[in-house]
Amino acid sequence: MVAGSLDAVIIAKFAAVVILGYLLGSIPFGYLLGRRQAKVDVRQYGSGRTGATNVLRTAGRKSAALVAALDMLKGVLAVVFAGLIVGQGYLVVGDFGLGSLVAQVLAALAAVAGHIWPVFLKFRGGRGVAPFFGGLVALCPVAAIFGGEIIIIGAGLTRFVSLGSIAGAVGTYAILVPLTILNGFPVEYLFYALVGAIMIFVMHRDNIVRLMSGKERKLGEKVEKRDSPSSDRKEGAG
Repeated sequence: MVAGSLDAVIIAKFAAVVILGYLLGSIPFGYLLGRRQAKVDVRQYGSGRTGATNVLRTAGRKSAALVAALDMLKGVLAVVFAGLIVGQGYLVVGDFGLGSLVAQVLAALAAVAGHIWPVFLKFRGGRGVAPFFGGLVALCPVAAIFGGEIIIIGAGLTRFVSLGSIAGAVGTYAILVPLTILNGFPVEYLFYALVGAIMIFVMHRDNIVRLMSGKERKLGEKVEKRDSPSSDRKEGAG
């Protein structure tokens, strides 16, 4: 097979893993489990998001824990499938060879994007935290554990899930800087953490405004029913 044909095959595989990652991320577990276990549309309550935090407020702890696990699984599977699909192949771009690790990072980021903008729910889903950490678990468990501890400690001490989530995402990037420079961790991990942290930060911009104004909803507080699933009124951390 000639070089051009090989490149076309690799490009097709890269495109496939990105599309697959996005579709995996788009599976609305929060919405589905809310409907099945609590008989509610989580988009009509609290933040209107489909993430585990809003599920916790509307459908209870068990549903929220299951949603968090399944949303993380989306990121894990995106990485695993990307590695299997691309395998040992690589695409040469200039002086760089882009192989399975790059494909895995792109697939994981696509899963985060799918979770935030799911094609199955008119492009409104969660805030991307769980699939981001799921992808990180598959890519770099050390950074995932570090960031996860920050989320638990931050949310536990302040009772603001949004604050813990932002700190956890930023923390993963912060820890990967020295690990990349001093320990030779792949720069692809750093890229993933940077882009993921930016996405999560942007998706929490309304939470940041409310945190600064003292109006952010804490864990355990009840939520109101919204006017419609697409309403942005009084969003929470979900």
